[in-house]
Amino acid sequence: MKSLIYLFFGIFGVVLSAQTEYDLAENYFDKGEFKKALFIYQKLHQSSPSNSNFVFRIIEIQQELQRFDQAETQIKTQFNTTNNPQFLVELGYNFQRQNKIEKAEENYQKAINTAKSKPNYTYAIGLRFEEHSLIDQAIEVYKLALNQTQNPNYEYRLAGLYAEQKDVKNMFLSYLNYTENNPNFINQVLRLFGEYISDDSDSEYNQILKKIILKKLQSSSNIFWNQMLSWLYVQQQDFQKAYLLERSVYRRSKSSLQGLIDVGLMAKSAKNYAVTFEVFEYVIQNAQDSRLVIEANRQLLELELLRTTSPDLKQLKLNYKQLFDDYGISSETIELQLSYVDFLALHYQQKSEAISFLKSALKEQLFAVDASRLKLKLADILVISNKFNQALLYYAQVQTTLKNSTLAQEARFKSARTSYFKGDFDWAETQLKVLKSSTSQLMANDALELQLLITDHKFGDSLQSPLRLYAKADFLNLQNNKTEAILVLDSLITQHNTHGIVDQALLFQAQLFENTAQHQKAKHNYLKIIENFSSEILIDDAHFALAELFRTLLNQPEQALQHYENIIFKHPDSIHFVASKKHFRNLREKTKNKTKI
Repeated sequence: MKSLIYLFFGIFGVVLSAQTEYDLAENYFDKGEFKKALFIYQKLHQSSPSNSNFVFRIIEIQQELQRFDQAETQIKTQFNTTNNPQFLVELGYNFQRQNKIEKAEENYQKAINTAKSKPNYTYAIGLRFEEHSLIDQAIEVYKLALNQTQNPNYEYRLAGLYAEQKDVKNMFLSYLNYTENNPNFINQVLRLFGEYISDDSDSEYNQILKKIILKKLQSSSNIFWNQMLSWLYVQQQDFQKAYLLERSVYRRSKSSLQGLIDVGLMAKSAKNYAVTFEVFEYVIQNAQDSRLVIEANRQLLELELLRTTSPDLKQLKLNYKQLFDDYGISSETIELQLSYVDFLALHYQQKSEAISFLKSALKEQLFAVDASRLKLKLADILVISNKFNQALLYYAQVQTTLKNSTLAQEARFKSARTSYFKGDFDWAETQLKVLKSSTSQLMANDALELQLLITDHKFGDSLQSPLRLYAKADFLNLQNNKTEAILVLDSLITQHNTHGIVDQALLFQAQLFENTAQHQKAKHNYLKIIENFSSEILIDDAHFALAELFRTLLNQPEQALQHYENIIFKHPDSIHFVASKKHFRNLREKTKNKTKI
């Protein structure tokens, strides 16, 4: 038994020693201390001659030290010993580094010919070409492999290489071919495509993608291509075409209404309420699952409030009640209950009835999570009804019932926000500090944002008047009283024009101006931040908001370009950087097209 133990620890010690030496060699290599790294790698290679990683590193170091003859000897020895065609690529690259292009090309071709005759080596040869950024050769090898094996995984490698070459057409095609056979990859592909595709159907990339999809639709019956065309229509804001396409897909497959629901929700987000209505009417007519019918009805009820300036509130209330009569008060109708309560409290101005409904619903047999969601909503309505202490009790109950859950963290955040509304800034700050490490990134961000607002601005005035005015405006906005919130912010900006919270107040007020369709006033505020607070933390938010305003509402793309450009070149660490880059590229392309015309 002892001998086995000694053997185990002996082997373990050897492995640990080798790993330590490898880490040391890598460290020397990374720092450019090639001779020290070479000495250790040669030792490692002697102890593990079959480990090709050590050999490739030795060759690389020899090349860095300009010892091309020694590298060549090493490569040829390894090739003669192993017959591994990867060393043909290495030999070619060794010649290339000496500017012996003909010999380099000769060996590259030998490696490619080996890939033709020995498909098992294809992937390794392709990777070796990639290692040395020999993109054309790698593409040739992977295309060979694809033709020989019909393995769609090679499409993924090809797509990445086409992206490096900025060959967008072939990149689109390879990613789509790969995704057709690997549907779980679709969300990643759509995120990537989103960087190229815009709402302009005439843009170059949109046209390229559309042609690829339409060509595939002529030869393939796979509904994947219909779904991709639908996605493209959605990006172009052509929701009617997307709806008709998803409807035809559903009629063919009868598998899921999710594609239609997604189109409906995106149309709603884009304020295309006509298509939203059509989609959810169709879902109600065709859904077999009662939960889908309930959800579609909820969407239509909420849609009525969005698309009509003077909705029939009494009729809406009756429609909600009819759904509760049909489907009951249970966990199945939880979303409908929450929607009804928002309708009563925020649109029908019947907060007391909303509170009574929630208290009655909480007496039903509900899952703990659903009961907690109702309690959160009850507390929210108590807050906007100025019943802060009652609200805090319900927030505390949720925290106790579902400890450490996302709902509990939301309850803690809303409890801290309620204390902030009350003017109890120190207690709010204490609670928010705990939430900065929340498992929910969104909650952690919200907590950090509010904490910084309090921490940065609770001093500078003995009565904390500026922060109290800001909190009052924030509270009025929560109550959907935006006009009065704007007036409170006016008082703050005028009476405390030297206080550090002014730029925050200007930004908040600008957002309220946008919400109330006062676009020129919003523009004025954003420009004021840019002119007077250029060194403050909100400068990139102001540039981005103004760019979006110019692009989406004021129809001034040239002005929008300037502000997106400012973020790209002066604020590359901004959270708006990626979106700015995309919009900048799309607007610039549109501007070029107009110039050509």
